[in-house]
Amino acid sequence: MLPPVRIAPSLLSADFVRLADEVRKVEEAGADWLHVDVMDGHFVPNLTIGIPVVAALKKVATKPLDVHIMITDPIEYAERYVRAGASTLTCHLETQPDALALIRSAGAHAGLAVNPETDVAPVRDWLDQVDMVLVMSVHPGFGGQKFMPEVLPKIEKLRAWGWEGDIQIDGGISTATVGDAAAAGANVFVAGSAIFGSADWAGTIAALRETATARFAGGR
Repeated sequence: MLPPVRIAPSLLSADFVRLADEVRKVEEAGADWLHVDVMDGHFVPNLTIGIPVVAALKKVATKPLDVHIMITDPIEYAERYVRAGASTLTCHLETQPDALALIRSAGAHAGLAVNPETDVAPVRDWLDQVDMVLVMSVHPGFGGQKFMPEVLPKIEKLRAWGWEGDIQIDGGISTATVGDAAAAGANVFVAGSAIFGSADWAGTIAALRETATARFAGGR
């Protein structure tokens, strides 16, 4: 049985000066999860937030924190991010997938991410240790990039293997791209600028959900 469609607004596109208010508003608008991007300036060419901000978000959020750690040493930091409040913690195949065991033992759901240029085949060896696979549809590091449809066959391959867990897609997700991603088999959709840059957050989330649900269910 395939999992439900979920919309995970990316807080990278929120107003950091008003982050608590943005969290409250986007939850009220219909967010299922809150996607939190952690970047270290090494694995990806940008710096964002760290453990103290995740802990602060946990104090105000009512929805699960979906934390994506784009860092070179997830083994060192995984348990600390779980303690800070991550409900799902996703590390990268390109760094240290051995962190998956630490994430689960610390009490969170474990996710494994693959970059656009990375072959998805090695993920198969880790599926018994993950709850979610994240397929990046942009190069990680910055928001607002253009969706890369060439990654969709990775999602199709995961479903063809019989994977019935969550498949998340992150990068360039909008009402124009969410349908194709859902048709490929993704069910968790990270959207940043498409939601926070819109005039109607609730309407955008509803439109994303409606399109994704129709295409995800279609043919299954």
